[in-house]
Amino acid sequence: MITNKTILVTGGTGSFGRKFISSILQQEVKKVIVFSRDELKQYEMAQEFTDSRIRFFIGDVRDKDRLYRAFDGVDIVIHAAALKHVGACEYNPFEAVKTNIHGAQNIIEAAIDRGVEQVIALSTDKAASPLNLYGATKLASDKLFVAANSYVGEKKTRFAVVRYGNVVGSRGSVVPFFKKIKSTGTIPITDERMTRFWITLEQGVKFVLDSLERMHGGEIFIPKIPSMKVTDLANAIAPDCKIEVVGIRPGEKLHEAMITEDDARQTLEYDTYFVIQPEFPWWSEKYRDGGKKLVEGFKYTSDLNNEWLSVEELKSLIEEM
Repeated sequence: MITNKTILVTGGTGSFGRKFISSILQQEVKKVIVFSRDELKQYEMAQEFTDSRIRFFIGDVRDKDRLYRAFDGVDIVIHAAALKHVGACEYNPFEAVKTNIHGAQNIIEAAIDRGVEQVIALSTDKAASPLNLYGATKLASDKLFVAANSYVGEKKTRFAVVRYGNVVGSRGSVVPFFKKIKSTGTIPITDERMTRFWITLEQGVKFVLDSLERMHGGEIFIPKIPSMKVTDLANAIAPDCKIEVVGIRPGEKLHEAMITEDDARQTLEYDTYFVIQPEFPWWSEKYRDGGKKLVEGFKYTSDLNNEWLSVEELKSLIEEM
């Protein structure tokens, strides 16, 4: 699928982008373009990634003209750029809308007009039944990318979305935060009942590559991944620390969802993942490819998950980071 292809990654200097680019450079890709707005991170990344196939392109997804230039000759776009911090998005809502929603529209229009073959946009569990602005902007982004397939006409561009939960060890995740403050002897927990979906960077990268192979255009792909209790995570990182309950922050949920009860009516289940199908007349029954429909009332939430990470399993994951 990616052999001899030119691949561009927006937000390419982020945690996912670095891991994704490291992975595909081990394959026979033609060229990899890192698209991001931080020249320092690009400079630092260039010292680490010396492969002759990599290019660095400074730009912002808010700037459509820059995207038109960057997408020239590109076959595949992985859209990972976003404002992701829940608190920052609550405090700077206009900025979140400009990057996460207007930026998504810019990606779509540039990809269609430049003849990009495939676009996968990374999403989040917070986009399912969103409570905070970050989740709401990503829900809007998801819908834009799904609907974009109706606008391509006779052109070849196809769009899909990958949605998953918290990434172990990514920048801004709770793991490095807990590690940093465990020397104080106290770990702050917003609520002892809180649960989250959990995925590693390696698993996220593999799922995106698998979704590139599977996509027809319009799908939201969701991996089957385990849940964990935040209290178990704290015990895995700092077993000797006292847990202090500090209360839920603005825009925060007790549990996250990746498939709501309403989405489930349009969702197919496979062995290791789900697909939310688009509700458009051009979507063909042949795209089911053996997937089975979900039972009435199904929902995929972090508290009702069938798979859970134990304290020992969390310790092993953290040690591997």
